[in-house]
Amino acid sequence: MSTEPKPIALPVTAVTCLEDRAHVERTAVLDLEAGVQRLRLGPVSALAVDRTLHAELASDHPATVLDVRVVRDWTPRGPVPPAEGDSALRHRAHAIEEERLAVEQRRDRLRARLDLLGRLAADLLREIGEGAGHGESEGARWGRELDRVDAERDTYGEELRTTEARLAALTTELTEARRAVELAEEDPAELVAHVELTVDSTVAGPVRLRLSHLTPCALWRPAYRAVLDGDSLTLETEAVVWQRTGEDWSDVRLTLSTARSALATEPPRLTEDRLTLKDRAPAERRTIDVELREEEIATLGPAPVLGLPGVDDGGETRVLHSPAPVSVPSDGRAHRVPLSSFTTAAGSEYACSPELSPLVTQLVRFDNLSGHALLAGPVDLVRGSGFTGRGTLDFTAPGAAVELAFGSRDDHRVVRYAEESRDTTGLTQRTVVTRTVRLHLSRFSAPGEADDRLVVLRERIPVSEVSAVEVRLRGEACSPAPDAVDDEGIVRWDVTLPPGGRRTVTLVYELSATSKVAGL
Repeated sequence: MSTEPKPIALPVTAVTCLEDRAHVERTAVLDLEAGVQRLRLGPVSALAVDRTLHAELASDHPATVLDVRVVRDWTPRGPVPPAEGDSALRHRAHAIEEERLAVEQRRDRLRARLDLLGRLAADLLREIGEGAGHGESEGARWGRELDRVDAERDTYGEELRTTEARLAALTTELTEARRAVELAEEDPAELVAHVELTVDSTVAGPVRLRLSHLTPCALWRPAYRAVLDGDSLTLETEAVVWQRTGEDWSDVRLTLSTARSALATEPPRLTEDRLTLKDRAPAERRTIDVELREEEIATLGPAPVLGLPGVDDGGETRVLHSPAPVSVPSDGRAHRVPLSSFTTAAGSEYACSPELSPLVTQLVRFDNLSGHALLAGPVDLVRGSGFTGRGTLDFTAPGAAVELAFGSRDDHRVVRYAEESRDTTGLTQRTVVTRTVRLHLSRFSAPGEADDRLVVLRERIPVSEVSAVEVRLRGEACSPAPDAVDDEGIVRWDVTLPPGGRRTVTLVYELSATSKVAGL
């Protein structure tokens, strides 16, 4: 077996982006020789998951894959070639190093001269001692010689201290310059991975290779753009893709999937769940404990979580395809990929739920004609005046109705007042709680407006789950009478407001409970 010194290119040709990872597919044409041989392919992303590596050859060639593995090694990156010679930073570092060398040489010469002057002073003092012992008396000459040696020692000593200070400054400056060059022009080593493929071919000739694997650091989320133009709405579906796998995806076939490969596929283990009966105590038989609770109307979709939400696919794996090849660089940034677009007729209404918010919101309803399910995600809202804000689109099946809120109206105002009275009847000892809700709706119109506007008001009344508590809507006391009341206790009025108009809506309902009921 032989390993080729130069690796064979193995580009990415298709990517299936999952919720938190990506399935990468690569293809290449290999020129095989007869016999067993080992080929080096790549480079590939060092984040490739080894256990998911799969290679297969074209079925029309008599060759077999014996082994495939990912081999990683640290490879230092080459220096960046300068455009016109070395950079100014490198020139500065070279000049500092040359000056430092010259200062070091001058320091050595000064130290040698000072050492020589020290020996000269020692010889002069020894000569003076010997001459004085022999009765010689040359005080004037000896004084001149000592003064000359001391003056030269002081001069060269000061020059040596100046040289050493300059040398220390040059050493510090050279260290900083080399560090700057290292940070600015020399890249650190990177982890490079290649695929080693061992094949056994009966005959020589070209063969097509398909290799696939999983890689982390890649994900996608759906995003939308809704453009409202009168009675028509255009919805554009996009995929926002992030990837930091270490290699760019250039002109690849992109597939978006909601499959969660990290989750276990085995069903949960069944355990016993025993139900037992228990007799009620006498006190429990005499009273019925009730409580008021807030109940959100159930809808499809996962529970909300903090941070980046997952992909809501309605419990079924959804697969979307990009209509054209795309390129996604490995920079960790968000890249938007267009998927589909459709235009349909849309109906709108102005709605308000004063118990939740005093704002009057424009709601737009239309059917999903995209041909695929609309996954939950953010929506950029655009209408006549331009970008108006960002909303949320819930999971919607193909052909199902969609409801979007296009922001609130600043020229409407709703004020809500609630009152409650409690009474007890004499014979049956029933507790009756009467609640009155008054809604004051106003419209502030600009000059020139002449059309009426229909506003849908929604309030709610409690829904009883026990027979001991009754809820009754007093339609005769309501002003005006509600237009509709559904089974979930939602009361609706269709209020028409002229320019500058004001309306007051009154809702009255009763909660009646027997004397056994406690907690109301």
